[in-house]
This record gives sequence, structure tokens and C-alpha cells, in this order.
Amino acid sequence: MSNPYIELVKAHDAQLQKLDAPLFSALDGLTIAAKNTSGPVAMVFAPHPDDECIIGALPLRLAREDGYCVVNVAVTLGSNLPRQPERLAELDRACQVLGFELQETIPGGLMAVNPQTRDSAPVAWAEKVAVIAALIKQYQPTVCVVPNDNDGHAVHIGTHYLLLDALAQLGHACWVVQSEFWRAMATPNALIETNTTDTADLIAALACHVGEVQRNPYHLRLTSWMADNVRRGAEVVGGAGVAAPTFSFGTIYRIDRFDGKALQDSGQKYILSAGDNIGSIFK
Repeated sequence: MSNPYIELVKAHDAQLQKLDAPLFSALDGLTIAAKNTSGPVAMVFAPHPDDECIIGALPLRLAREDGYCVVNVAVTLGSNLPRQPERLAELDRACQVLGFELQETIPGGLMAVNPQTRDSAPVAWAEKVAVIAALIKQYQPTVCVVPNDNDGHAVHIGTHYLLLDALAQLGHACWVVQSEFWRAMATPNALIETNTTDTADLIAALACHVGEVQRNPYHLRLTSWMADNVRRGAEVVGGAGVAAPTFSFGTIYRIDRFDGKALQDSGQKYILSAGDNIGSIFK
């Protein structure tokens, strides 16, 4: 008897090895999403260009379903100095696809955004915090999306503390949505579905980061990661042994309230399908 799953595996392998999958060094043929210019603000603090796509499921839904203005803050443009102008151009295209406003920190992006700078170079760190604080003061966000404090990459962790230090400096109260990519969070409390259209748009935006996905085609693997998020999120968010949701693609987050001084556990758990009201979390 032949293995009944062999065709499924072959089909999945074909998608992961799809050599003719398009990359977008220009916006020709892509739909440019309209930006919301009013309504509440969600700010995405992206450690690198491309993170706005990888962790962008929740803010994308806020924009499309609840009228949020999403501002993507390019915290850094990567450590490869010659590539920075190109990465900024790639990021601009990706943000246009998603309908996110692009906001630079300083020309060329911040550098040395990591826990070591925070611990050993307080003056330099304070200058970076001041840049982020000025943007928060300008946009007055209701929601801030940022990597968690143990995300497995020094710049991701540094970006986490950069945001929290800036919020505390201002005493700005808001919702903080922590994301994960390089390392799973110990205590996530949210699993957010993206429908097929939103998921495809996140992949198309990621395919605008041509120089990155050419060396590692992680845009083709985004759906695999999202599918595994549903597997894991069903139990780490929903509870051990519970039935998994029926949707295919999800992103895991932790959603808490920042009270102007520190993060406060919301005490809630959220498993939201595409038909649920995403904005209701932040009322």
C-alpha cells in the first residue's frame, strides 16, 4: 500500500522550492494599499526591514478591519552599511503593499540597538531612547507592536527595551503587543488568524525585500511558520489538550497594558479567527 500522504508532502515541497516565485524590485503589478490617515494609531517597532511583514498580522488586521493608522518605525536598516539605502527602498515598497506609513528613526537607522549598549553605554542609549520617545509623542499610539524581551536576536531584544524605556520616560499608557520570531515566548496570550488575502499580502510585501529573500527564501516558508503557530498556539494560549482552531494561518503574540510605568498583565487570553472583531481587544 502506498503512503496516502506522499502527494501532500510533494505538493508542499514544490511550493517551498518554487524557483519562479516572483520577487518585487518594483511595484509594477502589485496592488498599493490605501493608508488610513485618521483613527487610532498602531506603531510597529521593527528591528530590521522585513520584520514589519513577519510580525504584521495583527496591525494589518487593525488597519483593514478597525480603521487604524499603522506606522512602521524602521528602528534599524541592518548592520550592512552599503545595503542600507537598498533596504530602505525595499521597506518602502513593502509598506506600500501593506498600507503602512513608513517612519525612519534617523538617516541610516539607529545602530547598536542591543542590551549591551543599554547596560554599558547609558549616554548613547539615552540618545536612542529620545529618538523613539519623540516619535511616540508625535503619533500618540494606542497600540505598540514590538519583539518580546527574549526573542533570540540582540537587536530584537534591544528594540523591546528601547520601546519600553521610551514609554516609561514619557509616562505614555498604551497597549503593548509583543511578538516572536527567533525564539518562542514562554507565556504568549494571543493567537491571531490571518485570512488567505491578508496572508498572501504579507508574503507579497516580504517578497519586496529582494536582497534578503534571495539569500534565504523565507517568504515561501511564512505559511509553514504560521501553520505551526496554530498548532502551538492552540495549546500554549488555549490550554493543554484543547481542540485546535480550524483556521490555517496564525501569529502568536502577548498583549498587555503599559500603565505609563511598566507592563501589566492583562489577565486575558485571545484566540481570534478572521471573523472576530480584532479591535475589541483594545477598547
